[in-house]
Parts: sequence; structure tokens; C-alpha cells
Amino acid sequence: MKIKIAKNAGFCFGVKRAMQMASDELDDKSTKVYSLGPLIHNKQAVSKYEEKGLKVVEAISEIPADERVIIRSHGVGENIYNEAHSKSIKIVDTTCPFVKKIHEIVNDFYKKGYKIIIIGNKNHPEVIGINGWCDDSAVVIKTIDEIDQIDFDENQKYCVVSQTTVDVDDYEKITLKLASVLKDATIKNTICSATKERQLSAKSLAKEVDCMIVIGGKHSSNTQKLVNICKEVTNTFAIETKDELDKEELKKYRLVGITAGASTPDWIISDVIEFLESI
Repeated sequence: MKIKIAKNAGFCFGVKRAMQMASDELDDKSTKVYSLGPLIHNKQAVSKYEEKGLKVVEAISEIPADERVIIRSHGVGENIYNEAHSKSIKIVDTTCPFVKKIHEIVNDFYKKGYKIIIIGNKNHPEVIGINGWCDDSAVVIKTIDEIDQIDFDENQKYCVVSQTTVDVDDYEKITLKLASVLKDATIKNTICSATKERQLSAKSLAKEVDCMIVIGGKHSSNTQKLVNICKEVTNTFAIETKDELDKEELKKYRLVGITAGASTPDWIISDVIEFLESI
């Protein structure tokens, strides 16, 4: 068996930055450290941080005054910052700079009177956070078919942004259709460059190998996009850790490709490679 690894696999810049910032905060024992939601969509990595003292909560109301809260790389809405400041909670903001830029675009255009459209999953924390910069008034579109169900205002100006991890092909189809139905639309391509590169390299590798192994959290949006992209090309196994791999099944393949989501630590990828090498 031969193993090939995609060029862009594992931690992206934003996640790597967030994890380092969180680690530095946990080294400082002056106060307790909380995370508003799981730090990243990888339960194995989050568990390691919880062992160091990180406490995961779902709301600012669960955090005592004068403690510290980590805003994860997905980002949050404006109201979260206001609530934290009102309780004198120190904010450790690890929001990905690419996501932060979307917040600024949305807030700026919203204040100018534009209606915001977000391409993405309305239940994803990144989209919820983006929507929080236009008073939760955005129209959220996940699929091209949803456009036909929306009653757009001909006299309204629209600003279109997207979740950073949206599938590039889906984004192009949706924005093309939006441009044809909206009279006045400013379309901002806010897909993260690392996401584009990761998707393209995964697709390219999938064409070369007998099967693909995609490593990442089951709740990680960018990981599931990689799974879907690879499945369209070749046999694909979606796993969180090496324990989910079947040695007998994998013996059928001579050339195996590996890619990993942006929230997948290097040590988990290394474990998978070692497992494959042992076959």
C-alpha cells in the first residue's frame, strides 16, 4: 500500500492561531478560563484543553464576573461582546481574521441600509455569529433551490456574503442565480482562501488514488465538505480517529489518499498514517 497526503490538510491558520492563544491563556492560572462553545469542532483536541482546565459553556450567563472567556475562531455576534463587557468578563478573542472581516462587511453594509444575505448553514456557529452583526436579520441560503422560495424586495439593496467553509462550486451556482434575480446586489466572496485550496487539493488527490480517508470532526462543516467532494470522485472513508478504520477493508486498496479538516490536529493525522503503514 502507498499513501499520499493532500497538500492542504489539517489545521488552518485561523484554527492554529486560536489553539495557540487558548493554550497561552490556560498557562495563566490567575483566573478560570471558559470557552463559549467547543473551541474547535474536534472533540479529541477539545478534551486535551479541558484537561488543562478549559471549561466549555454555551452562554455568557454561565460565566462568573471577572473571569476570562475565549471567543472561538468561528466568531460571535455583537451582543455577546456587550454582554461580556457588562459582567467585566475579559474577552480572549480568537475569531479567525477572515471571519472578522465578514463581520465588518456585514455591519458596514447593514448600517448603510442593505439587506444581508449569508450563503451557508443557518445552524452553524459561524453563520449565527455573522448574523449577529446585522441584528439577526439576514436571509440565510444553503442551497440554490431555496432562492425560489424567497420573496425578494425589488426596491431593496442586498449585500451577499458567505460562510468561509462553503463549497466553492455551490457558492458559484448560488451567487450566479442571485445576481440574476436581484436588481441591486453587492456580492462579496468571503470563502476562506485556505478552504478553497483544501477543497481543490482534496479533489485533485481523490482522482489519483483508489480511496480517500478524510479525517475530522463529525460536526466540522469544512470536513464534511471534503467528504462530499471526495465521495463524488472515489471510495471515501470519513473518520475522526484511526480507531474507526477497518484494516481488512483497507487491504483492498493499493493507493490511499489522506486529507483532513481545518480542525484536525497533526497528531491525529500522524496516528492514521502510522496505522496505514502497519497494514
